Amino acid sequence: MGAVDFAAFVDELATVAGEAIRPFFRTTLGIENKSRTGTFDPVTAADRAAEQAMRTLIRKTFPGHGIVGEEFGDEGSDRSYVWVLDPIDGTKSFISGMPAWGTLIGLLKDGLPVYGMMYQPFISERFTGDGASARYRGPVGERRLNVRACSALGDAVLFTTSPMLMSTTDRAAFDKVERAARLSRYGGDCYAYCMVAAGFIDVVIETNLKPHDIVALVPIIEGAGGVVTDWSGEPALKGGRIVAAGDRRVHAETLKLLAG
Repeated sequence: MGAVDFAAFVDELATVAGEAIRPFFRTTLGIENKSRTGTFDPVTAADRAAEQAMRTLIRKTFPGHGIVGEEFGDEGSDRSYVWVLDPIDGTKSFISGMPAWGTLIGLLKDGLPVYGMMYQPFISERFTGDGASARYRGPVGERRLNVRACSALGDAVLFTTSPMLMSTTDRAAFDKVERAARLSRYGGDCYAYCMVAAGFIDVVIETNLKPHDIVALVPIIEGAGGVVTDWSGEPALKGGRIVAAGDRRVHAETLKLLAG
């Protein structure tokens, strides 16, 4: 399958997910807490319907590919090509009626990310990347994505989904970065990472991520010229504690503060 056909297939995956999700957004819907630790980790019929729709299309089109998804686990995760799916990244925003959520579609080849998309079906925005370049398509047209230059944390806009999701130790480390940043804001989930790629946010710090939370976003940010690692500067594909930045100088300064 050529590059043009492949891009069309990812678009189709996003479209079927969006068709499954949109009827549920800003409606009264049942919410299940899938956490077993006493925290709140919601899942809805929209999450499950969207992932099931994407899995069905992948199995039909690429029966030899593996799939890793948030809601239905892994199948063939040791195969050469593996799709990594998060049907609604930002379910807490979704159930709150806020549009800061999106569908994440990532593709790994031999364990490395080769393509990623973040699709926001309510706003009709698509952010894509292959590690070498990244693009935006939406209501205002289409353009290339580029991170912005930012030489120091003192000039940086910092985002995290919520410091309340961090452990006491991680929160203390995050506080050091937050005090150094020019502006700190909360919320966004996958949307904040795409705003790094678009040149509006300089650094995102998160903890406790799963692979489906980050795999699709890595080729978008790297394709726009940014960098994504864990807090130790290692590859981010396994999730955990993540730092994404548009400028490597800010990334390095952030890692230094997080390390204490």
